[in-house]
Order: sequence, then C-alpha cells, then structure tokens
Amino acid sequence: MSTPDPSPDPVVDNDADEAPAPPASTPTANRPVVSIELPRHELRGLRTARGVRRHIKAIRLVLSTLLLLAVLYTITLIKVLLIPLVLAAFLGVALNPIVALGTRLRLPRWFSASVLMLALMGGIGAGAAALAQPALGWFHDAPTALRNFVPKLKGITQPLEAASRATQSLVGGQAAVRVQPPRQAAVAITAWDVLAAAPKVLAAVLTVVLLVFFFLIYGDDLLRRLVEIVPNFRHKKHAVAIVRSIQTEVSHYILTTALINMALGTLTAGMLWLLHVPDPLLWGSIAMIANFIPYVGAITTTTILLLVGLMNFRELGQAVLPAVLFACITVVEGNMITPMILGRRMRVSPVAILIWLLLWGFLWGIPGALLAVPMLTSAKLIAERVRGWGWFALMVQR
Repeated sequence: MSTPDPSPDPVVDNDADEAPAPPASTPTANRPVVSIELPRHELRGLRTARGVRRHIKAIRLVLSTLLLLAVLYTITLIKVLLIPLVLAAFLGVALNPIVALGTRLRLPRWFSASVLMLALMGGIGAGAAALAQPALGWFHDAPTALRNFVPKLKGITQPLEAASRATQSLVGGQAAVRVQPPRQAAVAITAWDVLAAAPKVLAAVLTVVLLVFFFLIYGDDLLRRLVEIVPNFRHKKHAVAIVRSIQTEVSHYILTTALINMALGTLTAGMLWLLHVPDPLLWGSIAMIANFIPYVGAITTTTILLLVGLMNFRELGQAVLPAVLFACITVVEGNMITPMILGRRMRVSPVAILIWLLLWGFLWGIPGALLAVPMLTSAKLIAERVRGWGWFALMVQR
C-alpha cells in the first residue's frame, strides 16, 4: 500500500519555459520615458543666466587686454627707471653666491660685497680703457675706410650693372643706364658729443653700481621681510623654498651664460689675431656682449666681421674667412656647448625667444634686447613653481 506524497505537484508554466525573461541589462522597449518640462519662466531664466555669463567673459577679456596694454605703456614710460633696476637685480642675484661664500667664511657681507664690487669695477674699467682707443680710432677712420671699401665692390657690382643695362635695353629700348655711385657716409664724433653724453652714462653706471652693492648687502633682509608678510607658516615655508630655488637657478643661469660668452669672446679674439685682423680684442669684446642676444647678436657680429674683413684684405677668400669661422664657432656654441652645460631645464623655445626679443627690443631698445632672455628664463622658472602659471612654463619651454 503506497503512501501519498504530502507535497503538492509543482505548477509548470510552459510559456515561461518557452520564452525566458530578458536579462536585466537588456533595455526594454516598453520602459516609460520620463520627461521633465520646466516652466517657461525658468527656461527663460536659464537662457538669461547663460547670456550674462557670456557677456561677463567678454567683458573680462576686454578688461584684461586693456590692463595688459596699460602695463606695457607704463613699462615703456618709466623705462629710464626700470632698466637700471632690472639690470641691478639680475647682477645682484648672479653675484649673491660669491658674497654668501664670504659669509660662510665668517666675513661681513659689506666687506665681501665691497671687495667684489671694487674688483668688478676695476676689471671693467681697465677693459673699457684698453678698448676705448681702438673704438674711437675706428669711428675716426670710418669715412676713409668707406672710401677705400667702395672700389672693392666694383668687381661685384659690375656684372650686376651689365645685366641691368642688358635688361633695360631689351625691355625699354635704352642703350645704357647710368648708375649713380653710392654716397659716402660721413661719421663724425666730436669731443662735445662725448662730453654731452658722459653725464648720462656716468649717472646710469653709478645707479647700477649702487643698486647692485645694496642688493648684495641687504638683499637677504629684504627677502626675509617679504616672506614675513605671508600670514600662514606653511605658506611662508613654501615661499622661502620658491625664493631660494629661483635665486639659485637664476644665479646659475646668469653666471654660466656669462662664462660661456667670455669664452666665446676670447676664442674669437684669438682667431682674429691669428688671421691678422686689426684690433682683435675689440671685436672679441663685441662678440661677447652681442652673444647675450641670441641669434641677433651672432648675426650682427658676423656681419661686422665680414665688413672688417672686406675693408682690410684685398682677396675675397681672406676677407670672408673671419666671418665664416666665427659663424662656425657660434653654431657649435649655440647648438652643442650651451645646451649641454645648461641642461634641459634651462632650455627655452626659439620661437618664444624671438617673440620676447621683439617685445622687449621694441619697449626698451638695446637694453631690453640684452635683458630679454634672462627675464624670460626667470619668468619660466617662477611660473613652474607658482600655482596657476604652469601653462606659461609649458608654452615657452623647448
């Protein structure tokens, strides 16, 4: 006799077996779409807010542009004050490690700064005195040199004149074209001009010397007081780290660049002495100073050496040789030696350098062109450490 199963038979849904339920991830076509419609006055308010934001951005852009133009105009207006100040600041930053070394040797800062400034002034004064006589001699003999230089160009210009006459005869039917001889430039510098310019030059030099001297003595105290203005201790510590790192790297850059340019000037003077070019120390000094202006300085010095060679040598190959050798030296220095010594951190884009040179050359003239690259490098180093200015360092780096 069998015992019945107490549990009921399970109910089997044949439709469920034949069509299983879709997975949870599969979207269903019958899912209701919820749409939220805002009232018209709220939509109008959102459109108005967006329009106001666009107008605020446009006004901010216009105001920023006007502020930039006002700053550039102010910098140009007070350049007589700013140029000595910026030059003295860079010199003070560059020479500060030497004074700091004297401080570590337990020498007073005023004593180290005084000895350093006297040594620099003595060296620069001796160099200027040695180069003044050759420079004045070149200015005095410039008209005679130009008169002797013009006949040397006839060998180059005669084929061009012949081609011009042949072209004119074919086109206009004229037999010959009379070529006007070039006018001779007259260069005359009198003693009165030198005396009239001397007070301004002496005042500018004295201003720079005094500023550098006081920066070397009181520069650390000034930076310490600027840091004390920062309210938070953490921000003070960060500010001190930024100032010290910028001071170290800018000093390294300026001193390294100065030593490279001095080596370039010495090598140029030796090369010109071997080639029997008159006054090689004068042209070596010009090459050293002009090399602080990238690209433009090398091109200018090469042009000057080409003219000097054409004025002093009769053969074309001998006349062009000094300029060609100097161009080779600058190519090696600019593309191999300087990047290898300064490293990747100090490299700046050539496009940024040219734009910066045009800007500061237009605003401040020759002093602005000389100070442009140190200012750009310093701005890049500062932008790398200041929050919100990383884009500038990224734009100007190489």
